[in-house]
Amino acid sequence: MPPERLRGIRRGVEKESLRTLSDGQLAMTPHPRLLGSALTNPHITTDFSESQVELVTGAHTQAKDCLAELTRIHQFVYQAIGDEQLWVSSMPCNLPPDDEIPIGQYGTSNVGRAKTVYRMGLSHRYGRRMQTISGIHYNWSMPGLSNDDYFGLIRNFRRQSFLLLMLFGASPAVTSDFVKGQPHGLQPLGDQTLYLPYATSLRMGRLGYQSDAQSTLAVSYNGLKGYAASLQDALTRAYPPYEAMGIRDSQGDYRQLSTSLLQIENEFYSTIRPKRVIRSGERPLHALRERGVEYVEVRCMDLNPFLPVGIDENTMLFLDVFLLHCLLSDSPLDTPQEIAALARNQQAVASRGREPGLRLERGAQQVLLADWAKELLAECAPIAHALDKLHGGEAHAQACQSAANALNDAAPLPSARVVAAMQQDPVNGHVGFAHARSTQIRQALMASALPAMEFAQFAQQALDSMAEQAAIEAADTQPFEAFRQDYMSAQHLVV
Repeated sequence: MPPERLRGIRRGVEKESLRTLSDGQLAMTPHPRLLGSALTNPHITTDFSESQVELVTGAHTQAKDCLAELTRIHQFVYQAIGDEQLWVSSMPCNLPPDDEIPIGQYGTSNVGRAKTVYRMGLSHRYGRRMQTISGIHYNWSMPGLSNDDYFGLIRNFRRQSFLLLMLFGASPAVTSDFVKGQPHGLQPLGDQTLYLPYATSLRMGRLGYQSDAQSTLAVSYNGLKGYAASLQDALTRAYPPYEAMGIRDSQGDYRQLSTSLLQIENEFYSTIRPKRVIRSGERPLHALRERGVEYVEVRCMDLNPFLPVGIDENTMLFLDVFLLHCLLSDSPLDTPQEIAALARNQQAVASRGREPGLRLERGAQQVLLADWAKELLAECAPIAHALDKLHGGEAHAQACQSAANALNDAAPLPSARVVAAMQQDPVNGHVGFAHARSTQIRQALMASALPAMEFAQFAQQALDSMAEQAAIEAADTQPFEAFRQDYMSAQHLVV
């Protein structure tokens, strides 16, 4: 691989967190005005809930610079939200009844209303509680890659992402109320917490972003054409249960954007997505078809509650090595049988990833997770050394060595540390642990407050975003229903 292309690797982070009160309850307040417009602020927005901030960095050629920007955004947010905190766990705090969890609001423009209606659709389809689960998205690109290169990377990532769940999963437990009234198969840890002893990431398992409806989608990643065709089908073909729900209720209020299996592209749940920056009003699928894959979005990373901003440089460097390994390794085309096996592997590792002797499906074989993981890490080592030679130091090799050490002793893994901490205080369990960590991290980041000049820059950006939202609202002339029908039209998905 030419050095100039390796130097051109870029990464960015999107990080979701619930806003909570100082007592650990969900903050029911609107998105704070000091943070600007959730519609137009490029660095601070909301995810599903009005109480769920999403912090977005730019794309960086150095992991340390990406982490530094993410830290600065956190510092600004903490200074702007007063006594509120950012919940440091992927699995949520104690939540109010489902219909009281506030959905994100984006103003009166057509595009803003569409974002809220989309979230209303998610709430009817999957429930609001599931949507409050938070995580980190790692956006990664390298110059000179073709669509086929990116899809080869994606296929290998899906085969091998069990390693990331094992190493970085940090959501082995949840509040008892979160799963109230549904079968869950979890074990009690004290009175208020449920967990699985060897779980790595309940967020990536059956309790997380899973959907019986979407389980019928066997999307192939063998190339852009087939991927786009399967997504278009899910975006345009009516799905009977959602047809029965209707677009609007009897009072005329919107229930969802469409009656198809997916309202929009972002509703498709996947551990990794091919992405392309879109133009104003453009559908993501059209952008992909017209201009190709620009980067991949890694979506299986939990918030690490032991780290100030949920991720650190060591983790980013490992992800860089891992993604390069996925890119450079031979990547056979996937099959429906393999896609089904990968889903079973993901469920097994999410719920039992640290279980001694756990086996995964690899072709026609059942292989030990530990053996497969060691094989992958051995193959990653030369890539790490090549990156270290390019950049100087030994940081990439050390990141891989830390991962290898964890295969021999799982105690330092985030999921194991979370379980150990909760077992020491089972009365307070998940909420007590995450609340204590949230308080400690808030204090630590507030102790190194953002310099006044940088705070002023973020504050000005927030003001500018409010003005931009107002301009969008003032420019709207089309009735919302006409806007919705036009935006959802299949003609906007094709080139």
